[in-house]
Amino acid sequence: MRPLTITHPEVTEERLLRQASLIPGAWAGIRIAALILVLKGWRSTAVAHLFQLSRPTAVAWIRDANTRGLACLLDRPRSGRPPRVTAKAARDLEAALEKEPSEFGLPRSRWDGISVCQYLRKVWGISLRPRQARNWLHRLGFVLKRPGYRLLQATGKGIPRFRRGLKKKFGRS
Repeated sequence: MRPLTITHPEVTEERLLRQASLIPGAWAGIRIAALILVLKGWRSTAVAHLFQLSRPTAVAWIRDANTRGLACLLDRPRSGRPPRVTAKAARDLEAALEKEPSEFGLPRSRWDGISVCQYLRKVWGISLRPRQARNWLHRLGFVLKRPGYRLLQATGKGIPRFRRGLKKKFGRS
């Protein structure tokens, strides 16, 4: 089997390196590096092994470069349902999470999935399930963790001072 080559005249090593500085993102950089290696004569299987990709992914990148040229470096728009929480609502939620839920009239002492659902419904009119709200908490860098309580133990020298501080006097027991 003969190795795949890049035949599109727009895809050259110099142009790929120029594009690398213009496009942010690690995958675009990996794709550029993989295409440069193919231009240098590497086989698609060796490139896939080097970047720990599947061979069909490397072949798809090469074929995409042959058909689309440098446009292959840009991700195509992905299909799917648009998010219910807009970018503006997410920023607002992140700012709200820094405050107590009670400041927004929510009957909770701390933020959790249910309180985030109530907040988004009340302020933005967005309806989410608690699990999705917990995903948003995680995505924004917050962790659902109950505060830990540690009971202090009395020491021998602190007991008399504690007893003196009480209004009621204790006898020796």
